[in-house]
Amino acid sequence: MEITLARPENIEQLKALKAVLKALNVDFISNKDGEYDAEFVKKIQESRKQAMEGKVSTITVENLWN
Repeated sequence: MEITLARPENIEQLKALKAVLKALNVDFISNKDGEYDAEFVKKIQESRKQAMEGKVSTITVENLWN
């Protein structure tokens, strides 16, 4: 299906949005601003470490679809 990201401007909008989603029996994940899933952060940190160590692959535009 499709993922939709909503950004309510205040607590009232947030509460109303959650109430509508619950009423429609829509599964949703709530995450406060600035908080990321710990596993996601770990993957990003590992990728940055690999990049700093030069453990990266480069693909030219010419070879992108080959």
